[in-house]
Amino acid sequence: MTPQQYLDLAERFVGAIQSGDTDTVRACYHPDAKLWHNTDNIEQTVDQNMKVLGWFINNLPDRNYRVLRREALSDGFLQQHVLEATLPDGSLFKMSACVVVRVENGVITRLDEYLDSAEASVLRKFGR
Repeated sequence: MTPQQYLDLAERFVGAIQSGDTDTVRACYHPDAKLWHNTDNIEQTVDQNMKVLGWFINNLPDRNYRVLRREALSDGFLQQHVLEATLPDGSLFKMSACVVVRVENGVITRLDEYLDSAEASVLRKFGR
């Protein structure tokens, strides 16, 4: 893939997460993709990740991914962003994150997500 194709995939993927388009999100993943988060050091399957996304869609309906940096890599892309949303109690939420994404044959095969653990811990009181 070309660098622009990696960036186009990143745009489609993040845009689908932001809009709650779970069919497009799933289509961006290889069925056997692995997703890892620094906050729990556990690899998730696509199905497990889609459950988390469902929670986000239901509980943070106005989420916005403010992209600070997005770059094509030789085998995928890197993105640094801030997730901004309103929590179920009405308070504002911000979480800094960075993802390193590996792509093969046009689909995501691995996503490593580095979250600010202090910011992410706010979600625990809402069941995530």
